[in-house]
Amino acid sequence: MLKQLTRIATVVGMLLYMGAATAADIFSDAWMKDFKKAWNDESEITGPLAEIKFNSTICYGIKDEDNPKGCVVVENGNVTKAGAYSDEEANWDLRATAEEWQNWMTNGIGKADLMLPGWAGGLKFEKGEYMEMMSSPSMWGPFVKSFAVMGKVK
Repeated sequence: MLKQLTRIATVVGMLLYMGAATAADIFSDAWMKDFKKAWNDESEITGPLAEIKFNSTICYGIKDEDNPKGCVVVENGNVTKAGAYSDEEANWDLRATAEEWQNWMTNGIGKADLMLPGWAGGLKFEKGEYMEMMSSPSMWGPFVKSFAVMGKVK
């Protein structure tokens, strides 16, 4: 019996470790390139952002790490460049734990996650105008939708 419990605990531990590694790798170069395609295929993101001529470099990463993991360059609402972070100058730098990113990609992001960014968990804006985004429906909708699009990337 003890031997079986030890085997089960080992398997569970390995699965948890593999899940954490997968979550931490979500902003890899290949993942970001797939995110670019998914973003550009989503008219609920590209349309509103094109209307306001949204141009920006958005980086994504893990809280408490020195640098972001991945970046996209957005021109008139469409992602024109995507990949692993390579010293880009970010207009927006969004951070969360790997577990939070994974949760939002699975379940979407809620208003509660965004109400007090960086406080008691949640999304942290290392760089970017949080209040500008929150007060602009043209930015808010695509921003929230981008999390659902992240969930489509494998």
